[in-house]
Amino acid sequence: MPTSTELRARRDALSAQRSSGVARVSYDGKTVDYRSVAEIDRAIEALDREIAALEGRRIVRQLRVTTDKGL
Repeated sequence: MPTSTELRARRDALSAQRSSGVARVSYDGKTVDYRSVAEIDRAIEALDREIAALEGRRIVRQLRVTTDKGL
């Protein structure tokens, strides 16, 4: 099982590659090719969940919608 530090290094590599527009990421002598930015985003989200689980916290995503009739 990877440590939180290793997962953060992977996440940092993915974030850097995402912002550069390149779909190839290398870390610890390993190379991964991604097909799209959406795939990189999903990988970053998965790493965020793993890091949060190792640290004993949850990632809570909420969407709140409020409306009124404007009367």
